[in-house]
Amino acid sequence: MSRGGCRYAVVMWSLVAAMLLLAVALLLIGAVAIPPMEVINILTGHASDNFAWQVIVVETRLPMIATAALAGAALAVSGLLLQTVFANPLADPSILGVSTGSGLGVAIVMLAFGGSLGTVLGASLGSYVSILLGAMLGAAVVLVALLLFSMVVRGAAMLLIIGIMVSYLASSAISFLNFFSTEAGVHSYVIWGLGNFSGVTLQQLPLLAIPLLAAIAWAALMVKPLNAMLLGSRYAENLGVNLRRVRNRLLIITGVLTAVVTAFCGPIGFIGLVVPHIARLLLRTSNHNRLIPATILAGADVALLCTLISVLPTSVGVLPINAITPVIGVPIIIYIILNRKRIFYFN
Repeated sequence: MSRGGCRYAVVMWSLVAAMLLLAVALLLIGAVAIPPMEVINILTGHASDNFAWQVIVVETRLPMIATAALAGAALAVSGLLLQTVFANPLADPSILGVSTGSGLGVAIVMLAFGGSLGTVLGASLGSYVSILLGAMLGAAVVLVALLLFSMVVRGAAMLLIIGIMVSYLASSAISFLNFFSTEAGVHSYVIWGLGNFSGVTLQQLPLLAIPLLAAIAWAALMVKPLNAMLLGSRYAENLGVNLRRVRNRLLIITGVLTAVVTAFCGPIGFIGLVVPHIARLLLRTSNHNRLIPATILAGADVALLCTLISVLPTSVGVLPINAITPVIGVPIIIYIILNRKRIFYFN
């Protein structure tokens, strides 16, 4: 095995081991202390004498672990794709306005309609489903707008600027809605905006997992054009890559990943920005054939680590995810900025 292949194997197995350890820790640690043997018995199908423990493990902790792993992987892959498409190491899922579009959709549901979009539409939808619907519709509107602009704008840099402008417009609309909303509505929206991996139930998990896994699989099939784009637009076109078509496909993938995660978990920051850099630093390469699998595992690990920190027993309950991700992400970004001359990503 070559030196690079050996490093890749070590990194991948280390990331898998870290994911398993973090998952076990999340099963054992929480606001309610459950004996390890009881957790094992519950997971192996044996009924526990304490029914509340069984509900906590099966209905709360297992879905939370799966949600965090899926959401972390999805956001990390989104960040990797955007950083490659725009050749910008600071690109992340929020930069194109898709996350902000989801936030605007949720703001309309919570602040303008009081969380009852289902009633407005004449359908028997609950508040939770209404929020999911609003987030998906908001993200879809922004994504369609970006795709329409991409038909007119040729350069990736200009499309990136348009995405930032769309994000500013959505943020402005959210500010207006907050200003004219009730105190209770603003409070609910702020809580949603803090991010949460524990809001998905076991029954709702397939609705989160299926679109995320499908979009991640589609991203894995884009390895060749992604590697060609690292060489620059002219080289990629000479290799037969239709840049506009590839860019639109990647926008759809990142839009779906970001929208689904934001709808179910809220706008989670920094994971999409930081994790691709972690994967590159570990592998010392930008070859997407290896980088995408490593980014998936690293994203799951970072999200699980943030979740573990958030559920550590405290007197204030579960900590918001967006209060933890900057603590992990900012030092890494500062390290990359300070050492940018010694870090070679595109090799």
